[in-house]
Amino acid sequence: MSPVRNPPAVSTLRWGRKLSFRYRRRSLVLSILLAAAVTLVGAFTLTAGQLGLDWQELFALAVSPPEGSAAFVLERLRGPRFLTAVGAGMALGVAGSLFQTVTRNPLGSPEVVGLTSGAAAGAAATALWPGYVPVPVAAILGGGLAVVLVWLSTGRGFARPGRMIVAGIGISAVASALTSLAMTTLGEQQAQTLAFYLNGSLASRSWSHAATIGLALLVVLPLAAALQRRLNLVAMGDELAESLGVRVDRTRTLAVILAVVLAATAVSVCGPVAFVALVAPQIALRLLRTSAPGVVAPALVGALVLILSDFAVQHIEFGAASLPVGIFTAALGSAYLGYLLFAEARKGRL
Repeated sequence: MSPVRNPPAVSTLRWGRKLSFRYRRRSLVLSILLAAAVTLVGAFTLTAGQLGLDWQELFALAVSPPEGSAAFVLERLRGPRFLTAVGAGMALGVAGSLFQTVTRNPLGSPEVVGLTSGAAAGAAATALWPGYVPVPVAAILGGGLAVVLVWLSTGRGFARPGRMIVAGIGISAVASALTSLAMTTLGEQQAQTLAFYLNGSLASRSWSHAATIGLALLVVLPLAAALQRRLNLVAMGDELAESLGVRVDRTRTLAVILAVVLAATAVSVCGPVAFVALVAPQIALRLLRTSAPGVVAPALVGALVLILSDFAVQHIEFGAASLPVGIFTAALGSAYLGYLLFAEARKGRL
């Protein structure tokens, strides 16, 4: 990540004499605009198409609960799907931000280090041995194991991005092989369901999926926000951070653990949706014009990217079958990944 040329203006909001809150005006305005965009896209998601609510029914939700067909659409079809997409997008955006901050490299993301492949393999294992471990727990264990293996195999943690990418490719290949093994041992119907999940899908989401990702965000986001000041210093270099009293290794380890929990939980509820974690922090970084994207902006950008992608696959004709959202995000993100690899190679960082 590049250093800041012109530090953004910082303001202080005070409540009485003892309580104060520092914020950057640009970050606050951007967060409000992104939240408004997420809300607006959510309204179009609930109203578009033949089964969508009309705008009068949507506005009536503010004063009374839905009834009849409106209740069915909101509570069974689109409400859980939209909230799961928002939660998963926020989780992936923050996970990508944490990885890119601690590695100080725009290529640091759950996909690149094999986290999502490991989480998908862990989730797939629950199809072989159902009932032993819940899917979210299995995904976290699989993603955590993949990250640990990449960390150890690079020799210097995540300090060498070139080795990190090579190790991540290797771990992803092993995880994908284990996932394929699971698919070959399942029945035809189970294998089809697992294949659809492994492409990253938000179809047929339930309130339990939304609650799972919501609980993860409720627990992890405050911890990530509390860690943000130290992460901002780490982004400027280990020596500078240590001279200012930051325990760099501990901070990096905590950030990676939080990123593993967020990304793996997102994988458990919607499958390995590709490249959201890679592009969301970079978009936020360019909008904020800071050295580190933080937590709020990447979360909102990740949510916006995922719900826009899901809106596209719901209402754009791709053939007889509905296209999984993970394929759509992969098509968009693969081009961006190629651009980043080319840019990093030109800078001599690979």
